[in-house]
Amino acid sequence: MSALTALRRPGVHIVSMGQEKVGGNAPITIQSMTTTPTWDVGKTVKQIKELEEAGCQIIRVAVPTRKDARSLAKIKAAVSIPLVADIHFNYRLALDSIEAGVDGLRLNPGNIGSRDHVRQVAKEAALAQIPIRIGVNGGSLEEDIEKKHGGASGEALVESALRHVTLLEAEGFHDIIISLKSSSVRTTLEAYRLMARERDYPLHVGVTEAGLGPEGRAKSFLGIGLLLLEGIGETIRISLTGNPLAEIRAARTLLSRAELLAVSLTGGNE
Repeated sequence: MSALTALRRPGVHIVSMGQEKVGGNAPITIQSMTTTPTWDVGKTVKQIKELEEAGCQIIRVAVPTRKDARSLAKIKAAVSIPLVADIHFNYRLALDSIEAGVDGLRLNPGNIGSRDHVRQVAKEAALAQIPIRIGVNGGSLEEDIEKKHGGASGEALVESALRHVTLLEAEGFHDIIISLKSSSVRTTLEAYRLMARERDYPLHVGVTEAGLGPEGRAKSFLGIGLLLLEGIGETIRISLTGNPLAEIRAARTLLSRAELLAVSLTGGNE
């Protein structure tokens, strides 16, 4: 067990995403997202393989249309790392993605329509044994929650996430991963610390819209690094503008440096 894993909060639920385990005592995994049109199978597969070779362990692709959803089975067949479909608003795209054989979904259940839609997605995801990541972003909070909290505070992000979590829990679905991303490092830290006390689901940690080059890496290293050293975070993505290969290089550097710090914190007794 690594020193970072030894610091992790106890009792974190473990979920399977393809061959990768997220949570429990599993190693922290590195994620990224493609920048190619998902319907362009050739370009998307090429980019995924480049990212995998660089060290990416879980890859997410955008699925805004049925055309993109129809490409997922071919992409899945051509790559070896877990494939996650990013869904917004349209529950049918989630069902299409599950049928195509993806290894995970990223969506917010409260945005895909009626309770019946949530029930259908939860049922099919459970049958396929794939997790759902509830991804809350400070730039797209529900209007009522943002108004209640006077902005996209850490508490607001957590309230939004729990609103979506409870929809899945009501359907008996618990293979859940949660992310609460803000462009503010302070808000990011606040949100994840609060959520770590609320639920035992694995947390996907990142700072959204971190930006370009040194500034983007610095914000991500600070926010993600502090959380990992507090035992918070089971999978990470460093969100940088531009070529996603830079995200993987930065994530590997972050994990290696955080591991060294974790060793010093644990006295070398992993």
